[in-house]
Amino acid sequence: MDRNNLLEMLDQVKEGASAPSFQQQRIVLIDGLNLFFRNFAMLNFVNQNGAHIGGLGGFLRSLGTLINTLHPTELYVVFDGVGSTQNRKNLVSEYKSNRNITRITNWDIFEDLEEENSAKIDQISRLTHYLKCLPVKTVILDKLEADDIIAYLSKQFVEKYDSKVFIVSSDKDFIQLINDNITVYRPIEKDFYTKDTVKQKFGILPENFILYKTLIGDNSDNIRGIKGIGSKGVIKRFPQMATEVMSLDHIIDIATQKHKTNVVYARIAHEEDNLRKTYKVMDLHNPMLSSQDETYLDELIKIPTPKLESQTFLKFYHQDDMRHLIKNVEFWINNTFKTLNSYNNDVIDN
Repeated sequence: MDRNNLLEMLDQVKEGASAPSFQQQRIVLIDGLNLFFRNFAMLNFVNQNGAHIGGLGGFLRSLGTLINTLHPTELYVVFDGVGSTQNRKNLVSEYKSNRNITRITNWDIFEDLEEENSAKIDQISRLTHYLKCLPVKTVILDKLEADDIIAYLSKQFVEKYDSKVFIVSSDKDFIQLINDNITVYRPIEKDFYTKDTVKQKFGILPENFILYKTLIGDNSDNIRGIKGIGSKGVIKRFPQMATEVMSLDHIIDIATQKHKTNVVYARIAHEEDNLRKTYKVMDLHNPMLSSQDETYLDELIKIPTPKLESQTFLKFYHQDDMRHLIKNVEFWINNTFKTLNSYNNDVIDN
């Protein structure tokens, strides 16, 4: 399904209409912290007790919008676990070492960084209570990043259960996973990334996106790339990325053969060891999971979707004094989430 057909289908969905029928399971995998932090930064809602609830309330509203837009037959919210970056730090010690934020997001709400961080922790903790009331599966595993869990689940749903998968995240790392059955929805752009989208925006095949990122690096994760190459330079030096699936070995072979023609090729050849480490850190086709982790996730897929507990949800909602943050919340929760219990999740019988 190309992007135009997907958007045309979504335009035909009416608010409050019964859930459409799909030939394939439609699995939505949400990068939990990515969605939470986006709402936390954007929504400055404070309840009558003076507590900031923007991240919490915004996340729940976004969750409802995603369900009404994507119509999943099953939905997972995935969070980073304790010590989640350690596996990659063992390969690249600088990995995410720049994540110690020293400035606050909103001076109008918080007096200092400690107060803001406390609000984040409180809201994330409270969010997990809300999610337990909803027909979604929440996944948190110690020493694992959400990226690895989402990557593994995507592969299992597509290869074992012939499902359509929608990954919801603004993290570009997921673009490497895009294929005919995996689409990435980037909330920050409100755009669906398909194979065609990747070619239009980056000029390369999605299978080559990991090579693209390996070469240019990732400032958000504190992973340096090859000096002097840049996004345009990747296409200029390796035009094959637009038409054929390449490997890191292929990139290094080309650079070695041409190292005397341009300094960028010379740098790539010289940085081979570091590039291989960077590639392994970024490679979501081989997520960093143990066999025990894989077994747990395989079993989680087979577990039926939890039942909606709307009254418990509403009790939490009123306790947190979120008032009109979600309009007509009683109708919203039942109209939005009951459909997730209405599907026959054939996947669990396989």
